[in-house]
Amino acid sequence: MRPLQVVFGAAAVFAAAAAAQAGTLEKVKERGELICGTSPGVPGFSLPNAQGQWAGFDVDLCRAVAATVLNDAGKVKYIPLNPKDRFAVVQSGEVDVLSRQTTWSLSRDTTLGLSFSAITYFDGQALMVKKTLGVKSAKELNGATVCVQGGTTTELNIADFFQKNSLKYEPVSFASGDEAIKAFETGRCDAFTTDASALYAYRLKVANPQDFVVLPELISKEPLGPAVRRGDEAWANIVRWTHYAMINAEELGLSSANVDEQAKSTNPEIKRFLGVDGNLGEGLGLTKDWAYRIVKQVGNYGESYDKYLGPASPLGIPRGANNLWSKGGLQYAPPIR
Repeated sequence: MRPLQVVFGAAAVFAAAAAAQAGTLEKVKERGELICGTSPGVPGFSLPNAQGQWAGFDVDLCRAVAATVLNDAGKVKYIPLNPKDRFAVVQSGEVDVLSRQTTWSLSRDTTLGLSFSAITYFDGQALMVKKTLGVKSAKELNGATVCVQGGTTTELNIADFFQKNSLKYEPVSFASGDEAIKAFETGRCDAFTTDASALYAYRLKVANPQDFVVLPELISKEPLGPAVRRGDEAWANIVRWTHYAMINAEELGLSSANVDEQAKSTNPEIKRFLGVDGNLGEGLGLTKDWAYRIVKQVGNYGESYDKYLGPASPLGIPRGANNLWSKGGLQYAPPIR
């Protein structure tokens, strides 16, 4: 390539980058509202509270994105999506980000026109049964009927599990998790299967939660995380680093309660994080205090987990794999520097 062509080639690259930067981020700013696709209602993850406001672990990711982009965690419109429709709605641009217990897999990463931004929750599929069934292991369910949500990886995983263990079963498919849990509660199926975290959530919806038990086996890997439309890497980076900021904040001991006081810290990592030293937000198309706004308005990763999912919450799920890497878990974020 001749020098002039190099110049024009470089100009084209920068023009493309500028166009991407002016994509979803600029649309959200112009609209003054983030549109978030979430589940129709799963306790602990996304569910309207007593005041009619959406709340939960998945909801907090959207609130954090709104805080860093619009400086207001409340400027979010939530669109409840069922498993079959969720991907098409992201592809069409009807929502800016999908945050609703969605598994990141190779086929979804390569065939749906989506970009998965991060793993916000490490999960695995499990099965729930009535205690009166007397079953202690999923391997005792030979010949069982199993309630399952259609249009999810759950269907494929349960088929693999029974085939690998030379067991027979009859799947009973439903359009939504609410339909599946109601059928399971009334005895339509011997077991109900979905991600373990969701089983804890759905158990809260039955009349007598103590009558049901989640079996110990995890029969799959379910890395859950937000997805955005492919082709706008600048926006994918914002969603990705929103999650990473919440992880880094917990590592640094920054919380919604102390973040203002910590602005006086002499710790160089904290100074970079809060934008006191340097302007790392510029690379994301944001202001230098982008990460501060997330922590101030939403909190760190641990605050969100403990409030909605942790042992003191109604779900009572131990941190386990979702603990920080420094505490034996898998949550690990690249440094903000």
